[in-house]
Amino acid sequence: MGSLIRTTAEGIVDTAGQPVFDIVAQIGFDLGELENAPAADVIIDFSNVVTFDAVVAYVERTGAALVSGTTGYTPEQMDRLRELGQNARVMHSGNYSIGIAALRHLVAQATRELPGFDCEIVETHHNQKVDAPSGTAKLLLDAVVEAEPEAGYHPVYGREGMCGARDPKEIGMHSLRGGTVAGVHEVSFFGQDEEVTLTHRATSRQIFVNQAGTVAVGQALLDACLDISGGEGQFAILSATSQAANQNAWIDAMKKIMEEDDKYSKLELVEVAYGDDEPQKSTDQTAALLEKYPDLKVICAPTTVGIAAAAKYLQDNESACKLTGLGLPSEMLEYTGADDEHSCPYFYLWDMQGLGKLSALTTIALVNEDITGALDETFTAGDLGDYTVTDADDGGTEVVLGAPLKFDTSNIEEMAKLY
Repeated sequence: MGSLIRTTAEGIVDTAGQPVFDIVAQIGFDLGELENAPAADVIIDFSNVVTFDAVVAYVERTGAALVSGTTGYTPEQMDRLRELGQNARVMHSGNYSIGIAALRHLVAQATRELPGFDCEIVETHHNQKVDAPSGTAKLLLDAVVEAEPEAGYHPVYGREGMCGARDPKEIGMHSLRGGTVAGVHEVSFFGQDEEVTLTHRATSRQIFVNQAGTVAVGQALLDACLDISGGEGQFAILSATSQAANQNAWIDAMKKIMEEDDKYSKLELVEVAYGDDEPQKSTDQTAALLEKYPDLKVICAPTTVGIAAAAKYLQDNESACKLTGLGLPSEMLEYTGADDEHSCPYFYLWDMQGLGKLSALTTIALVNEDITGALDETFTAGDLGDYTVTDADDGGTEVVLGAPLKFDTSNIEEMAKLY
């Protein structure tokens, strides 16, 4: 997100063609950089809750205004943010969409005009979203509570077992995860024999900037298995869940490539195991694969949770089996190396900086009406080169950044500072 914001800001110029904004710093994972960053008029933070203390300290030190879109804050952190707003200019929202702003007002109005109705909030997002409920769902919850502050409304996060009859003052909060859903939020009010539901659906899919194509990911992972195995032998896949849409698509692409190209004829895929994106289960599955297949040469884990768990187990146990897949540089740093002491010679993930830059430049191309998002349109994305709008799997269109980025000893230390 930082690269996206930076590139967007750098693309804004005045009538004389001069940049409107002077960006004095961009902070990655090394929060220590923020301690010595020069004073700015505004700091924009759309990062992660772990940056909270550093961001607050920067605002207190420099007097900069804060525009925050970070979600997942605790009630105590939100209280501190409000306190910070007493002495500094602070704007915070879990969602800056115009439609969500309107929905929030409508939810408050419905709360006031439908007394006695039961309220439930349901949010749906893609299977890669890490927090629940979403920040937007919490905004909508606040809208209900603040509309009738004396009513005593309180949230209940999901229900299970013999939970008893519904408390009229509780607001059910429910989170669904799956596929590539950009974001759906529903607030339902249930009365006697009638129901009112307010829905916001973020399609974001007229044109979508995709980090890498399905086939490109499958090709990169399979080529890594071929290389690391020495061109022959057994390999296994340690995936997330059996229902994970992205992982299943990448695995299917790997299988299809193997079937169609004799280059991979000496590779044997012995099993696809599932760690359910849980560290302990992924560790257990790694151990089970090694016990079941003593001659296993490579494990391919197309999931950041799975690859980190497998890397630690293989390295701690000095296994001859090697690892590749999709991972975060910051989590894989100590396990990456082309020697016997490290479990993973190299792995892949998206070029986050390139993805942010392409997203910004695609947005600028849309705003400037260089493209509309229609199929087969082309445009130049600065020094990234020329891109073509292609079909997306969901019926929309997309721009694909390119092949996944390879991480090895030549770049992982630098990249680990970013993500």
